[in-house]
Amino acid sequence: MSNLFEIMKAKINGKSLKIVFPEGTDDRILIAASRLAEEGILVPILLGDEEGITNQATKLGVSLENCTIIDPKNSEYMDELLPVFVDRRKGKVTAEAAKEILLDENYFGTMLVYANKADGLVSGAAHSTADTVRPALQIIKTKAGVKRTSGVFIMVRGEEQYVFADCAINISPDAEGLAEIAVESAKTAKMMDIDPRVAMLSFSTKGSANSPETDKVIEAVTMAKEKNSELVIDGELQFDAAFVPSVAEKKAPGSPINGQANVFVFPSLEAGNIGYKLAQRLGGFEAVGPILQGLNQPVNDLSRGCNEEDVYKLAIITASQALVE
Repeated sequence: MSNLFEIMKAKINGKSLKIVFPEGTDDRILIAASRLAEEGILVPILLGDEEGITNQATKLGVSLENCTIIDPKNSEYMDELLPVFVDRRKGKVTAEAAKEILLDENYFGTMLVYANKADGLVSGAAHSTADTVRPALQIIKTKAGVKRTSGVFIMVRGEEQYVFADCAINISPDAEGLAEIAVESAKTAKMMDIDPRVAMLSFSTKGSANSPETDKVIEAVTMAKEKNSELVIDGELQFDAAFVPSVAEKKAPGSPINGQANVFVFPSLEAGNIGYKLAQRLGGFEAVGPILQGLNQPVNDLSRGCNEEDVYKLAIITASQALVE
């Protein structure tokens, strides 16, 4: 993991990328932001009451030098952002209601990213995934040709690095959704210096079972290839046929990934969420994420059970995304 992040830090160092942290008084955010600023990796923007943030940092014994603090209630940006937000919501909110909405740090922070006053946002230490994702979908929105955002985890154990998707957002994606997730997950893998070999997972391998669930995965493989003809992808595959070459030789002879997949697309959110937690808790993998993909600009969601190291790493990933968005 350290090598992976050293590579990413080398890419973003000196770029002065600004990452917004809406939860500016959270201890974990303050410790991580102080470290990021002190190391010169990026410029943290902390949202919230300035006195409250400063006092909490003093209690923690961390420096906020080279960090920016913005209180939405008193920000000079509010007047500038209000009409932009109203226009972006296309008549769904009045100017009066918009000001109230933008007092919410997640909405205000997302608008800073949309208005290019920041390069990305990291939230979720004290907010739900919905609180983080909703403003992003309403303001930043998904990229052209992408209908949904999805959440991936980078799973790392020693020299092993894998991408698991979707483990955070889409409960039961259809074939088109799975195809989008596969293509976007391959892009995330490349950003992490992983040469993607994508396995579309199922409880069946190459017709060993027939059901609407397996048909959906098979259709998704075809659609993903149409979206990116150069993508190395196969399915439907059981996990062992995707991961163990000797099993692949028996169950899926001729598979282009030959039991050496490193990007795993699960057929449903329940499968993905259970799968990554099994790998994390039983397999000893470190799970970094969820990393949100498919958006026009990077916004990422922390787990409320995160620690300051998780914040630090996800901020680096977010800044790395900003370089390739």
